[in-house]
Parts: sequence; C-alpha cells; structure tokens
Amino acid sequence: MLRQIDFTKLPITEIVNEIIYIAAQAGASDIHFDPTETSIKIRFRIDGVLIDYTLIPESIRKNLIARIKIISGMDITESRLPQDGAIKMTIKDINLDMRVSSLPTNEGEKIVIRILDYSASLKGLENLGFSPSNLIKMKELIKEPNGIILVTGATGSGKSTTVYSLLQILNTPEVNLVTVEDPVEMNIDGINQIQVNSEIGLTFAEVLRSILRQDPDIIMIGEIRDDETAKIAVRASITGHLVLSTIHTNNALNTIERLRDMDVETYLLASSLNGIVSQKLARRICPHCMKKRPAIDYEKKLIKANLGVDIDQLAYAQGCDQCVGGYKGRIAIHEVLIISQEIRDAISNGISKEELRKLVYKDNTTTLLQDGLQKVLQNITTIEEILRLVELDDESVKIITAKEEKISNDSKSNNIKSNPINEDMEMLDI
Repeated sequence: MLRQIDFTKLPITEIVNEIIYIAAQAGASDIHFDPTETSIKIRFRIDGVLIDYTLIPESIRKNLIARIKIISGMDITESRLPQDGAIKMTIKDINLDMRVSSLPTNEGEKIVIRILDYSASLKGLENLGFSPSNLIKMKELIKEPNGIILVTGATGSGKSTTVYSLLQILNTPEVNLVTVEDPVEMNIDGINQIQVNSEIGLTFAEVLRSILRQDPDIIMIGEIRDDETAKIAVRASITGHLVLSTIHTNNALNTIERLRDMDVETYLLASSLNGIVSQKLARRICPHCMKKRPAIDYEKKLIKANLGVDIDQLAYAQGCDQCVGGYKGRIAIHEVLIISQEIRDAISNGISKEELRKLVYKDNTTTLLQDGLQKVLQNITTIEEILRLVELDDESVKIITAKEEKISNDSKSNNIKSNPINEDMEMLDI
C-alpha cells in the first residue's frame, strides 16, 4: 500500500520530494502529473502499468508544477511549448537520476518524470532474463570484430539496459569505444560518450561522421531514427567497426523490413547486419500469492504447439499486500536472431517478406512467444501476461503455430531434443 501525503502540513518542496521518494520506493519507472479541471491526478507506472496514486488540490497546483520545472532546469515562465529537463538528486539516501518532460494540454501542463535505473546493466548480461540458448547467441554476437547488432522493442522495453550490459563487456583498455546518445543516460568510465544537440546541428548523423575520423573500434548509436543515420551506421560497420544501436520495431523480421524502408542498400544491409535482439518486458508473478490453476484446452494447445510440452496446470497471480495486482517486478522476454549466410543471401536478393519470414523463424530462432511461454512454465510470469504482450495474429507466431503437427511427430520419434527450446527446458530443470 502506497503511503499518502498530507498536503496541508508540508511545504511544496517537501511535497515534491515525497512524491518522488514514494514512487522510487514503489519501483515506479514514471510519475505522471495529469492536469484536470480542478486538480492534478498523480499516477505511477509500476511494472509497466499505470496506477492512480493521489489527487493534488487546486490550491497547490501552480506551485507544484513550478517547483518541478525549477529543479529540472526548465523555464517556469514558458507554459505554451513542450520542454525537457533533468533532475539528479538524493532523497533520504536514495540517489535518483530522472528525465522530465512537460507538455501543454487543454487543462494545463502535463508533467512526466522518468526515473532511470540502470542497476540491472551493472549486474551483467546473465541477469537480464536470457534463456541459456539466447545467452550463448548474445556472447557469440559480441565476439564479431565488425558489423551491426540491433536491439529492438517499444519505448520502455529495456533496450538501453541491454545495450549498456553489452558495453560493460566490450569496454576494455584495448579498444576505442565511442557512443552517441540522446541523452547520455549512464556515465561509464573508459567510454567516450557524446550528447547530441539538434538545436546547434549536432545530430546523430553529424556526430557519426566525426566519430569515424576518431579511430573508433566500437560505436554505440543511441537510436537509429532516420535514413541518414541508418546509412552511416551500415557504412561504418562494413569498414571494420562493430556498431551497436537500438530501433523501434516489434521483432526481427520487422527490423529487417524497417531498414529496407530506410533506403539502405540491400547488399550493404546483408553484409553488415550481424544480429537482432528483440525484447519486451513481462511482469513477474508475485511469489507471495502465486497459486496454481487448471489449464484450459486453448492454453494446452498453445503451449504444445510452441514448446512441444504437455501441461495440466499454470500459475496465476491472485494479488496481495506485497504486490500490485498479483505482479511484482518485470523480466524480459527475448527473440535473438543471428544473421546466417542464408538470410544474408535472401536480403541481398530482395526476397519477399513471406519467404524471408520462413528463413527468420526457422527452428533455431526462439520467438518472443516461445521465450515467454518458457518463462510461464518456470512460474516466472503468467500466460495472461505473455498473451497481453505478444499478439497471436502476428505473422511470426502463425509460422510457429503451424508447426504443431510437426513438433508432435518429432516428439513421438524422440527427436524433440534437437529443438533449442527443449534444451533450455532441460538446462532449467523444466
């Protein structure tokens, strides 16, 4: 239960600090200050879901917004235009790094504070939820001397955490590692980090051109946002550099299609792309109130079709005073694609999306759905949570579901162990 604040007894500075402190203690990733006609509604995003916290009375509304804008370095006299700011502060021994955004609405200024937490990056790649087979693929990818590794997913899906974990491994005295970011979210010793500034023409593309004259070994691009950045990144990778970046797509197949749409030459894309890591964040089931329930026929068929496993029961989240709606914390589900020579040839030849899909989702690639269902069987999350994240009408899922009869026949002939998913099950004692 979140502790409430008595707005009548505290000065505005302490009210703001208390709101931030309570949100940080609750594990919130974002704090929303939503203006209404008579108040401000405060909501916390905890484990990816927004929950209502409290209402700020009209009497302190203006002072509260002004205080947030002051400590984040915004112009308090400007309320007609969007603004961005940052806050670094310590509240009751908690060190906080936050990004702040203001947006004018018809009811007043809406403020969103994002609480940055890269502690997971410091724990290493092994602690990010990768399955044994996907972890092996990740370690193979970063051994390549050149090429592009892309981490994809929606906003807030943990892409930066994964990229920073890779940088921690690659950051050695023998290499010149340079990053271009917007903003620089985590300072790392031994890495040259550059903050872009579009207002003065210091864009991703402009910085990249200069970086290539700085004798880099490894380049990290915060995000590929436009055609020009994509083209320079590809050319940097084929001239002997290892390039890491993120891009907003749903899965590996869509990433290839997106790069094609960015007018990157297909022969360059085919030769430069090393691997694609797609991810989403699933809520962890609360261990304090987790219970088992009988699986329905649909769930049995879905898991059998995708994992080749027969199940009778599944975990579900009941909810208690230790969690929010039966969930506590989040874990990533992944889809790791290593670009094989067969896929390179297909991209270079401009093969159709339908044919490319068959190559991408062959037996050696674990889809987001399959990885999520593995974590369901490990009682880490629930099937309801995975189905909320992964749409079953997604084209890549159709390919997997169509294999139900083949997997069933393989299991009967004792060939099921050749599937990397089942190897993961054995390694995890499933």
